[in-house]
Amino acid sequence: MGQEMVFVSDDGVVSVRGDGVIFVRAGKVELGQGVLTALAQIAADALGVELSRVRMLAASTGAGPDQGVTAGSMSVAVAGAALREACGRVRAEAGLAEAGLAETGLAEAGRFVGMSVPRLDLPDKVAGRPRFIHDLRLPGQLHGRVLRPPSPAARLTRLTPAPGLHVVRDGSFAGVLAETEAEADRALAALARAAEWDDHDTLPDEHDLHTFLRRGPHETITVRTPDGPAPEGEPHAATYSRPFIAHASIAPSCAAARWNPGGTLEVWSHTQGVHPLRRALAQLLEAEVEVHHVEGAGCYGHNAADDVALDAALLAREAGGRPVHVRWSRRDELTWAPFGSAMSVDVAATVDEAGLVRSWRYDVWSQGHLSRPGYAGGVPGLLAGAHLERPWAYPPAVDPSPQSGSGMARNAVPGYDFPWLEITGHRVLETPIRSSALRSLGAFTNVFAIESFMDELALAAGMDPLAYRLAHLSDPRARAVVERAADAAGWGAPGLGLGFARYKGVGAYCAAVAEVAAEQDVRVRRLTIAVDVGQVVNPDGVRNQIEGGATQATSWTLKERVRFDRRAITSGDWESYPILRFSEAPEVAVELVEHPGTPSVGAGEAAQGPVAAAIANALAATLGVRVRDLPLDREAVLNAIR
Repeated sequence: MGQEMVFVSDDGVVSVRGDGVIFVRAGKVELGQGVLTALAQIAADALGVELSRVRMLAASTGAGPDQGVTAGSMSVAVAGAALREACGRVRAEAGLAEAGLAETGLAEAGRFVGMSVPRLDLPDKVAGRPRFIHDLRLPGQLHGRVLRPPSPAARLTRLTPAPGLHVVRDGSFAGVLAETEAEADRALAALARAAEWDDHDTLPDEHDLHTFLRRGPHETITVRTPDGPAPEGEPHAATYSRPFIAHASIAPSCAAARWNPGGTLEVWSHTQGVHPLRRALAQLLEAEVEVHHVEGAGCYGHNAADDVALDAALLAREAGGRPVHVRWSRRDELTWAPFGSAMSVDVAATVDEAGLVRSWRYDVWSQGHLSRPGYAGGVPGLLAGAHLERPWAYPPAVDPSPQSGSGMARNAVPGYDFPWLEITGHRVLETPIRSSALRSLGAFTNVFAIESFMDELALAAGMDPLAYRLAHLSDPRARAVVERAADAAGWGAPGLGLGFARYKGVGAYCAAVAEVAAEQDVRVRRLTIAVDVGQVVNPDGVRNQIEGGATQATSWTLKERVRFDRRAITSGDWESYPILRFSEAPEVAVELVEHPGTPSVGAGEAAQGPVAAAIANALAATLGVRVRDLPLDREAVLNAIR
């Protein structure tokens, strides 16, 4: 680092260099969400130093804290508090003020928290300087590619490669090594021609996911049990759904690995959790492992970053000590990375004479939303592990605990003052389709369903949808974001739709108003969003997170759907799995409803559900028809009209 360290904290999180530069080793990782900038602001205030003195170091299993996975909009809320405490101790122990490095009163003033300071990671990205895992070039590295089976059920029965190929095989896992990327791509094509597979149908009917999800077997999860019998009233009911959704990162997953003398493994990865990945690789490979984080494309949940790390490790084991750099193809990414599970929802309510809710019954069917490394009792859960001669099979995905925000039941409990609630989840226990965490997990579908149904109830009651929500909403912070979004959007104009939720029931409050156009296709013209994240660390960072989440939610709501036949996933490119184009991105306006002095909560996943519901409700207000099955594409709208 250029100069001698004059102070290193006991936990290795903070190091002070002789010239006053302070290095902070993060436990959370940069995924494009700007978290390292926010944490640097917190650290600078706690240390009482200028922000320019702080250098944020990438997470590594060799140094720094184990803070699990960077997910669930929890980085600032959890890591920020821990970092503030650690830096406060360092300020005193290192004598920063006495050394003239800390300014008296700077931390108490909170100089940087609350400011829109420039992102630390953006200059390199804007200038196109090498920063990503895809740019990594280790001395003497080889390039690797892995041959994927033609379907989830396929097994490799014969492999007769042409001479000259550097082939690595272990059971149904097969790959190639080459000196350049171009040579690796050509070698993979030759390997594919030399492979024979045993294959058969195992996938469900893509067009009848309701039946597939409800057929079972299931784990039944009681989310909310009512007190006493349901009140009588006029009944209403509806069913909603979403298909399987891909993470669909613009850049495919990538990793590098090297086996060092003594049999230790070193891995470079854009994983969301360096420590969980290290434990999974060590368990599967029976080796000592060190994992370093290097930035990749936005992951939006558990994509294939962990899987490709195992690919690189397996290929590097046959590389004679040379590092191996492995990149997945677009087809690999769209067909083999874990998906966000399809979901099916039944919601029923009884209302009184005024149309207000007296009882609410909600059932949701879904696969699990968690198969990260170490899930389900500690299995590695990495793709290639299931293809080895001695396979490490991965069981169906599980769900996070209620304390961690749940999975399929995330935001299944509405934030309204309903007097009688019964909410039940049904998790599918057998499935051929791999699922795991996708941004907001079950909250996207649950909020879409709840808020769509609230609009339907408002229409049946002859009430304005905004007034109907406020009639069931006593939480003053919830009312504030709903009213702020409505006011900013010009509520009362025709064709607007509203959606609201508090993420996980304990996180950020978010309300969205959508304006749509429905001519040849459905297009979202404008989204107006109000959000309350408690103490705001970086206002621009919050706005960026909300804008990004809203744009992605628009893509999910209007376009995205994993396609498959009875044997294999078929949506392997941008034509068969379309995402929102730049020309289709809506105008997004974000209103911050600030509460200084309250705990900071995350913003990254708060917009997903409210935006989906707002778009669906705006479409219904515009066309006079209700579409309850996502995506809201041309085919779905025409079916609803018919």
